[in-house]
Amino acid sequence: MSNLAVGRKLLNNQVIRFVLSAGMGFLVDISAFYLFYHNLLTERRYQIASLTLKNSTLSLSISFFLGVLVNFVITRYFVFTESRSSPLKQLTRFVFVAIVGYFANLAVLDFFIVDLNFYPPVARITAALSLFFASFFVHKFFSFSLSLRHHFPGKHKDKEL
Repeated sequence: MSNLAVGRKLLNNQVIRFVLSAGMGFLVDISAFYLFYHNLLTERRYQIASLTLKNSTLSLSISFFLGVLVNFVITRYFVFTESRSSPLKQLTRFVFVAIVGYFANLAVLDFFIVDLNFYPPVARITAALSLFFASFFVHKFFSFSLSLRHHFPGKHKDKEL
């Protein structure tokens, strides 16, 4: 089997495509986090309205949502292409999952930085990787409404919610 055939076979695998999609979002997220944490946000704390945010928290907020945007676009058009949900419904669900993921990342990031004394960019990578695997299933079954019934067309006549 040629390398091209192997590559095509791998790209037919939805999990592999999701890993590539999430990887692109991850690279955007991590790169932006590093850029904001070290170069653009030079203060240790920032006052925004009545909130005081640490540099790492503000850097995470910005980088995370940049990564989510990239991840959504690639996931929608490259991974879960068979979804029949409207793009707006997909985006709404994707963002909802991302918000939950953001707070999970924030908690894990804070734990790694404060309790385990990790270097913040390393803590960011560790936090993201620790939550990665659950996101495939959440996005597949919730964000893009792809359950097992979609794998057996014609067997179920369920209406999509």
